[in-house]
Amino acid sequence: MQLPPEDRTLSPHTGYTRAHWEAAADALLAAVEPYATEDRALYHLPGDRQSWSGRLSDGLEGYARTLLLAALRQDATALERYAEGLAAGVSGIWPRIEDRSQPLVEAASIAFALRITRPLLWDRLDDAVRQRAAAWLGDALTAEAWPCNWELFPVTVAGFLSSLGYEPDASRKAIDRGLERIEQWYVGEGWYTDGDGRKFDYYNGWAMHLYPVLHAWLAEDDRLLDLYGGRLSRHLDDYARLFGADGAPMHQGRSLTYRFATTAPLWLGALTGRTPLSPGETRRLASGALKYFLDRGAVDSRDLLTLGWHGPDPAVLQGYSGPASPYWASKGFLGLLLPADHEVWTAVEEPGPAERADALTSITAPNWLLQSTSSDGLVRLHNHGSEDVRYDPYYTRLAYSTVTEPSASYDNSLFVDGDPSRTEIEPLGVGAGWAASRHRTGSGGRVTSTVLVRGSVELRVFRVRDVPEGTEIRVTGWAAVEDARSELLPVVGLSGPGSGLTGVVGPRPGLFAALVRLTAEPDPEPLEEAVAVEVTGPEELLVRWPDGAVLRVGPVEGEVAVVG
Repeated sequence: MQLPPEDRTLSPHTGYTRAHWEAAADALLAAVEPYATEDRALYHLPGDRQSWSGRLSDGLEGYARTLLLAALRQDATALERYAEGLAAGVSGIWPRIEDRSQPLVEAASIAFALRITRPLLWDRLDDAVRQRAAAWLGDALTAEAWPCNWELFPVTVAGFLSSLGYEPDASRKAIDRGLERIEQWYVGEGWYTDGDGRKFDYYNGWAMHLYPVLHAWLAEDDRLLDLYGGRLSRHLDDYARLFGADGAPMHQGRSLTYRFATTAPLWLGALTGRTPLSPGETRRLASGALKYFLDRGAVDSRDLLTLGWHGPDPAVLQGYSGPASPYWASKGFLGLLLPADHEVWTAVEEPGPAERADALTSITAPNWLLQSTSSDGLVRLHNHGSEDVRYDPYYTRLAYSTVTEPSASYDNSLFVDGDPSRTEIEPLGVGAGWAASRHRTGSGGRVTSTVLVRGSVELRVFRVRDVPEGTEIRVTGWAAVEDARSELLPVVGLSGPGSGLTGVVGPRPGLFAALVRLTAEPDPEPLEEAVAVEVTGPEELLVRWPDGAVLRVGPVEGEVAVVG
């Protein structure tokens, strides 16, 4: 991908300016054009993989997600091509929007794109085409959504149709229904679950916040904007801390192939004035993520986004991932709706949280503890409250970071009798430098996990109950990566090599502890000297950190007390 020369005066951290975002958008749009059908209604991107929705739906996805990019770029020439495809698509080529069908997702992108480009696209269509397009989109008003972020797709479609005066009663009902549904999943402090359960991931930013805030902003509804914008601003307090100094977003959750769609809530805060971040920090974080992926093979030699994280990687895909799925990354170009003279584009870049100082951030809603170190710019997420409805390595591991990815060998896991399952996770609290949770194992055992953190050092403590005496325990640490050093040392009840420590449950509930570290520092202090740990009871530890802090991990599940 050809980009302009870097500007290290305006952007000392990334070198990227608005011109880089524009050039990236232009290159991505140009790259997909050869794969449009003759009538431009479908975009069949190359590759053997199809989603579970089939080739026709995948082609619609290619149209909708790249239309979104053209709309955010406000590219009049490209939009003329998409207008031609729209006319053909609503004339019988596109699949209908039905209950829980993928076209409902794509309808939201199309409706939003039409709304923000109305003078350039919609208003120039023949009346007959507009009527057919409104009728096709209209099915979204009554289509049943999956009970998750999908509830917001009818809201987005209805917002556009309502602005046209199309079926105002049905549009209002669709908007009210969707906004009422997400209230069930708002858990406070700027965080939603993605439907029932405790599924916390980037869908908070690129769906649960994005659509309601955009709806309120476009509708000029100050009441809703104060509500949803206030939640977004609070979310960004935490969200900004999920990016490493190299620009990498946290490698956690599903749909990771959307990559720099992670920047959408950053831009959204600036666009609506609902953000705690300065303009220079906003652009630094967003441009850092774009640069991170472009520098690491996210686009191939044809400038097409690949199905993966850096380059192609089937491990981060889901059944709904088709050839064009990565183009939800288009949401990351939301900043282009800001004029070129907006301060988010003209301010000098400022360092992000991971660069400014070491930090331990407690996030109560998902029961996460974020651990970042400014010396190497790494961010680590200690997960004591997020899981999917099934075992999923991107939800249920003990920890994630901006430089590692879940491994097939089950990094950051506790094996009980050979089983690494961690289900029915119950948060037990998160505080200043610690987090705790309880979970079930595959055999029905119960485990209480506690992590205590200072700097880059972690002490992980496990209490294993409801398993037979003699049950084998195995503890793993961080996956090995080229750019960082992973360490694992036994402390209580464990022994063995650093790649995996083992122990055995005795006659009492098993107590196990290990020191863990992931660092990119060239010469860190010896891990065994980083903390003093004393066993003071059958299920009790006293932990002394070098800074003088003394904490007690008590026998009550989740109990962590500062005692000195």
